Amino acid sequence: MTTHLATERSGRLGRRGGRSARNPVGRAGYVFVSGYVLLLLAFGVLPTGYAVWLALSNSRNQLVGIGNFTRTFTDYRFGPAFLHIGLYLVVWLASLMILVVLLSLMLHGRMRRASTSLRFLFYLPGALAGVASVLLFLILLDPAASPVGWLLESFGWNTLAQVTAPGHLPVLFTVIAFWTGAGGWIVVMYGALNSIPDEILEAARIDGASTLQIALRIQIPMITKWIAYMLILAFAAGAQLFVEPQLVSLASWGMIPDSWSPNQLSYQYAFQAGDFNGAAALSVDLLILGLACAALVVFRTGLFSKDEG
Repeated sequence: MTTHLATERSGRLGRRGGRSARNPVGRAGYVFVSGYVLLLLAFGVLPTGYAVWLALSNSRNQLVGIGNFTRTFTDYRFGPAFLHIGLYLVVWLASLMILVVLLSLMLHGRMRRASTSLRFLFYLPGALAGVASVLLFLILLDPAASPVGWLLESFGWNTLAQVTAPGHLPVLFTVIAFWTGAGGWIVVMYGALNSIPDEILEAARIDGASTLQIALRIQIPMITKWIAYMLILAFAAGAQLFVEPQLVSLASWGMIPDSWSPNQLSYQYAFQAGDFNGAAALSVDLLILGLACAALVVFRTGLFSKDEG
C-alpha cells in the first residue's frame, strides 16, 4: 500500500512537472512584468532614493537630517503654496468624482446608443499636450481674443488679469484639468460599469428600483474601487501642478506669484537659487503627502482586498 501511494504521488508530481515544463505560466508572468520592473527601478525607485538623499544632506553631501525640511518649512512661500494646492485639490477632486461618475452613468444608461461617439469626444482633449491645452485656455480666457468674450464680459471681466485673479485660479485650473483628463477616466468608469452583470441590474428593475436607486445602491458601490483608484492618481497628478500656474504667471505679467504651487516653489529653489537640496526636500514633502492620502484611501475603501464569492 505504501509503495502504491508513493508511486501515485510521484506520478502526480511528474505530470505536474511536465505541465509546468510545457506551459511555464509562472516564468511567462515574470517575463511580462520584467520590463515594467526595470523601468520602475530606473525612473521611479532610484530617482526617489536620490531625492531622499539630497533632502537629508547638504551641498557637500553631509547628512543634515531634517535641516532642509525645517528650512523650507519656514520659508514664507511654503504655507501659501501648499494652501493654494490644497484648495485646488478640493475643487478638482470633488468635481472629478461627481462629474465623471455622473457622465459615465448617463453614457451607460439612457445615452448608451451614442456612448461610443461621446466617449471618443470626451477622450479627444486628452490627446492634446498639457502645454497646448493651457495655451488654448489662455486664449479662451482673454476677453479680447476669446470667441466667448461676451460671456466673460457678462461677469464683469474685461481683461485677462481680471479673469486670472488669484481667487479664480483653483476653479480655472480645475476646468483645464477636467478638459484634459476627465475623458480618460470616463472611459475607465464606463468599462467598470460594463463589468456589472446585467442580471443584477435586471433583477433590481423587476423589484421596482428606479434608475437613481440602481445607481446609488448597486452601480456606484460596485465600482467603488475604481473610483478610489481614480482618486489616488488624480490626487497625485493634481499635487504636482506646475505647467498651468507657470504659464498663467507668465501671461499675467507676474500678477500670479511664480511660487503659486509647491512644484513651482521647488523649481525656484533648484533653478533660481541653485538649492537642489531644498528642492528635493519639497519634493519629498509632496511624496509623503501623496503616500499618506493614498494609504488612507486604500485602507478606507479596501482597494486591494479580494472580492468574496
